[in-house]
Formats: sequence, C-alpha cells, structure tokens
Amino acid sequence: MAYHSDSSSSMVRLNIGGRKFCTTLDTLTQREPDSMLAAMFSGRHTICQESEKGHIFVDRDGKHFRHILNWLRDGVIPPLKDSEYAQLLREAEYYQLLGLVDGIKCALSKRKEDEELGTELTRIDIIKCIQSDRVRFRGINLSGLDLSKLDLSFVDFSYACLKTVFFSRANLQCAKFRDVDAEASIFHNATLREEDVNLLEQIFVELY
Repeated sequence: MAYHSDSSSSMVRLNIGGRKFCTTLDTLTQREPDSMLAAMFSGRHTICQESEKGHIFVDRDGKHFRHILNWLRDGVIPPLKDSEYAQLLREAEYYQLLGLVDGIKCALSKRKEDEELGTELTRIDIIKCIQSDRVRFRGINLSGLDLSKLDLSFVDFSYACLKTVFFSRANLQCAKFRDVDAEASIFHNATLREEDVNLLEQIFVELY
C-alpha cells in the first residue's frame, strides 16, 4: 500500500530484517532528502506494511540500522571496527545515504592516517637497521608495515606491536617473537622455524 502521513501518524515503526525500530517521518526524510528512505516515505511509493502492528517491513539486515537512524538524527559517525564500517557502508549505499557514505570513508581514511603516524619505524628504517646490524625492535610499534621479502633472520621482535604487518616471503629464521601482538599479520611463504610457526599460530596470525 502507499504510505501517507499526517500529523497523527508522524511516528513510523520499522521492521528491518526482523529487528523492530521506531522513529519519525522527519528523521527519515530531513537530513538526506534524496535518499531511498526519504523516497519510501514520500507517499509516492508502495511499501509493505504489516497488518497487525503496522510495522513497515524492509528486507535488509537490521544489525546496523540503529547507526543509520542515529546518523539521520544527529549526523554523527559511530566509532566502529573496520569490518563493521564495511557492513555499515554497504547498508548506507543501499539506502543511498550519501552523507553517511562520505562520513564512513573519511573515518576510515583518518584511522589509516592515525595508524601510520603511530608506527614508530618505516620499511626504510627497518632496512637501514638491518644493514647496520641494529636488529632489535623490542617493544616497538611496527603495525601496518610492509616487511615482505626482507632478511629479518635473528631480529628480536619481542614485546613489539606487529598488528597487520606484511611478512610474506620474509626470512624470519631464528627471529624472536616473545609476547608480540601480531593480530592479522600475514606470514604467507615466510621462512620460519617450526617452533615459531607454533608460537605464531597461538597468537592468531594469518599464516597462509
């Protein structure tokens, strides 16, 4: 049926993939008037309304819809993990919420810049250290670096932050990994001793 609004029906009840939400027509239409949500409730379109409780059904995953409503209410981008941002971005693109799409992309870009600034050394710094036999990186933040194909044998990485470091095809024979944080690091085709492989598997890195 076509959805029509008046002063007595400004409240809107939504069923997004089985999750129930309650909001107003103003929230759905004012911040992003060119979005699909605004168009749905313009009165020009036929939408599926449940007969018993009057919820409008939308066949999408409702997991992040509260973030969409909060964006429409306040214009605030929520702090989320990168994987959750990817899911929210997909929903924002579906609903054609261009402001939210831009906001998510800006948040991801700023996070990447902050992570790069937080890294204490660069790939070039690492190479210089190796060449000058300065091979101790104990407790240093190296997150996000591309250290692929480097000879890092006997390097001491103990207590270092190695999140999302790219070690593919690196020589890591006899390197030390005591108490490192190597979440989501990649060791594809890296040269490792068997005991180091077992150690890294225990700290949930991506070996293949």
